[in-house]
Amino acid sequence: MSRLLVFQHVAAEPLGTLDPLIRARGHRVRFVNFERDPQAQPDVDRYHGLVVLGGPMNVEDQDRRAHLKTELVAIERALHQGKPVFGICLGSQLLAHVLGAPIRRHIQPEIGWYELVTTAAGRRDAVFAPLGERTRVFQWHSYTFDLPAGAEQLARTDSCEQQAFRYGDSAYGVQFHPEVDAALIGRWLGTAAYQQELCAAGLPHDVDTIRAHTDAHAPQLREQAEPLFNAFLDLVGRPARRTVLPSR
Repeated sequence: MSRLLVFQHVAAEPLGTLDPLIRARGHRVRFVNFERDPQAQPDVDRYHGLVVLGGPMNVEDQDRRAHLKTELVAIERALHQGKPVFGICLGSQLLAHVLGAPIRRHIQPEIGWYELVTTAAGRRDAVFAPLGERTRVFQWHSYTFDLPAGAEQLARTDSCEQQAFRYGDSAYGVQFHPEVDAALIGRWLGTAAYQQELCAAGLPHDVDTIRAHTDAHAPQLREQAEPLFNAFLDLVGRPARRTVLPSR
């Protein structure tokens, strides 16, 4: 049975819609929650794939958050072993940093729903193809990265060039949040720290606008993310079973 290692940074940013997919397939999952156990030393050798989730910290916070150094070492080892890696938001920045790409504060935060445009490579990619040529995705980030040397760019938005990349055959970094649904976005919008970040960003849309956009776009994102995640999980290992999820 395939075993998957998941790095989580805060309780508010879980696996989201990826969680029931993993469980329906029968994969075994080990969570390392660095908020609860910042001294954890996970051993990637025991696992077949790695997922690194988002969080409010940044790559430059390594001196204050030693677990980020631990994660960078683990990601590098997983890559060296040729294991599939999927980094979301902060996870994508950590992956890009391991691959030697600069990470920096972006000129303008992206928070809310944005149109994602896939590249020709993204439309050909076995994992990314379900997103099609254009789709609406949810964003919450104020940092960005350069495309790592040797990586293929898979997507961009008008306001942020680097949205997704693949390195080698099975390492993926995505700046946006394919794992969210309306409930998770509502949780973020109802959290004081997230509200403060949105207000400080100076964007033309507010909480109510994002809620309305979520009602319009979240169902389609979930439909597109499901085959994307399944394609990535197939790289980790064929499922012990694949249960059809109930219709939504």
